[in-house]
This record gives sequence, C-alpha cells and structure tokens, in this order.
Amino acid sequence: MSVPRLSPPVPTADADAATEAMRERGLRITAARRLVVEALHGAGRPVTAEELASGMYGRFPRADLASVYRNLETLEDAGLVQHMHLGHGPGLYAPTGSASEYVACERCGRSQAVPRASLDALRGAVRAAVGYEASFTHFPLMGLCPVCVDKRDCGA
Repeated sequence: MSVPRLSPPVPTADADAATEAMRERGLRITAARRLVVEALHGAGRPVTAEELASGMYGRFPRADLASVYRNLETLEDAGLVQHMHLGHGPGLYAPTGSASEYVACERCGRSQAVPRASLDALRGAVRAAVGYEASFTHFPLMGLCPVCVDKRDCGA
C-alpha cells in the first residue's frame, strides 16, 4: 500500500519558486532535480514518473527513470511534490500547493481536481460517523462521473 508523506506542503507558483524553496531547505539544485520541477510545473496536470522520464512528449530532455523517482521522493519529503493515485494505474505527481482534492470515476477513469472546501460536508459526515478525518489528495473520492451515471441510467 502506498503511504502519503506527512511533510507540510510547500506551495510554489512556478519552477523558479520551487527552486528557491529547495535552496531554503538545503537541497542541492541538480540538473536532474531542476528538470523534474520544471516538467511538473509545466505539465498542468498530475503526471507519472514515466512521463517525466520520457521527456513529457518531447517538451523536455529524457531522464533516467530511477533518477526521476529519487528526485520525486526527495521533493515529496521536502513538501514540494504531492504523490497521488487517481483510480487504477501508476502513481501521479504534481506540485503541492493547490487547495484541490480529487474525484475519480471507477468506470471510465476520468479524474478531476475539486476545491477542498467542496468536500467539507462529506469530510464532516465521515468524522461524525467513524471519527476519521477524510482526505482526498493521495487517494481520490471514487464513484461514477456524471457521464457514466447517465449511461448507466439509460441502460447503455
């Protein structure tokens, strides 16, 4: 089972801010680490380590997959990267700092970031029912998206 890191998130607006945050935390600014940060901030969505290593479809130089994973782990430990699983498939990575959590469709795999506040009532219901504080950042809230609900209701 994948376990999320418990480092406090360090929001960064762009790759330059992330690089400065790395310096402030005493991390070395290696070319490989800088490449991971630039690709994550440039992606506009959560991405896999494999996408980062392959150069993000020609937008960045290719990198060694093991190096990408090591850098992602270091950046996650520093609070600069968040690791998540949105349905089936490999783990995904994104810069920290968004107030978003995730919902994912268990039928078609579609996922969507939603404002954290939009799930507060659900989080309160879970806390009242079982005492847990629910979080939907590492694992999403799973269910059926509106399109799949319509298909199911129409018998498609």
